[in-house]
Amino acid sequence: MMSTPVKLTFAAPRRGKPPRHFADLTVDERKEAMRELGQPSFRAKQLATHYFDHLTVDPEQMTDLPADARGGLVEALFPSLMSPVRSLEADKGATRKTLWSLHDGVKVESVLMKYPERATLCVTSQAGCGMACPFCATGQMGLTRNLSAAEIIEQVRLAARSARDGELGEEVRLSNVVFMGMGEPLANYKAVLTAVRTLVAPEPEGFGLSARHVTVSTVGLVPAIDKLAKEGIPVTLAVSLHAPDDELRDELVPINTRWKVDEVLDAARRYFDATGRRVSIEYALIRDMNDHAHRADLLGRKLNERGSGWVHVNPIPLNPTPGSKWTASDPAVEDEFVRRLRAHGIPTTIRDTRGSDIDGACGQLAIKEDD
Repeated sequence: MMSTPVKLTFAAPRRGKPPRHFADLTVDERKEAMRELGQPSFRAKQLATHYFDHLTVDPEQMTDLPADARGGLVEALFPSLMSPVRSLEADKGATRKTLWSLHDGVKVESVLMKYPERATLCVTSQAGCGMACPFCATGQMGLTRNLSAAEIIEQVRLAARSARDGELGEEVRLSNVVFMGMGEPLANYKAVLTAVRTLVAPEPEGFGLSARHVTVSTVGLVPAIDKLAKEGIPVTLAVSLHAPDDELRDELVPINTRWKVDEVLDAARRYFDATGRRVSIEYALIRDMNDHAHRADLLGRKLNERGSGWVHVNPIPLNPTPGSKWTASDPAVEDEFVRRLRAHGIPTTIRDTRGSDIDGACGQLAIKEDD
């Protein structure tokens, strides 16, 4: 285990504030923007239909708008926020990791995955991450800056368009979004919540996704978990726990030095009580580090102490990262860990690992432009 203190980074340095974008605005702000541009307010709904439903910002496709107004509206409200640098494919084309260059040259990655009859986007909320978990490639990058709401939403629009246009091998609908890409989502709370509200807003004001198909992950920012529970949006909460005891979790997830395991689990239970949404506990199984049978038993006891029916555990075989001294658990050890949890009555499912051969799986996202 590590002995060097780890510095946690919460406030992101602002390399360059993204320009105002249509997706940053509320419905009323969109109407006001129309008036500022000399257009009737109903144009806001027309633009929303093109952006969230038709998934386009091409003025040539906006044929229901006056021809002499299209270009100016697009220029004013849909500035380019990100452009693809390169994409890598895995799982016979069903998984695609894309490296994006943001407006200020900052790079981020997102991962789009095709499943039968649907697609899921693993979306990024920060460039880098300030949580410093030593087994996570993103955590070792440090934090560059927060993404704006529009930068998050634009990832979703572009992914939905790719899925719709058959770029994953067949035409599918983007139905699930998981905030499990780069960054700690709840450390960029305002932008993430704006993005979540847009994801679940009915078309054409948003993407019209079901809240239960949106997952927000966190390493355990307790006040933000409690705040999210009060928002009235029953998204799935995923807690990246990785250890049931404070001594080990202090090393694996340094934020644990601020909010301990029991505090995090109590907040997760409160989230379930407020929303009725079963909480996911994410647990990366690391060989000879956190995969011991006694830790499975301890986790089972701690979860059961807080009641039944409120939680589901997702053990994740550790995905390798360059230079890491840690690796995934032996399959037999993994099986025993799962067996122990199930013996405690805890619903447990090994997480499907996608994109590990292109460094696109959980904990592998980092910026390597020379792949």
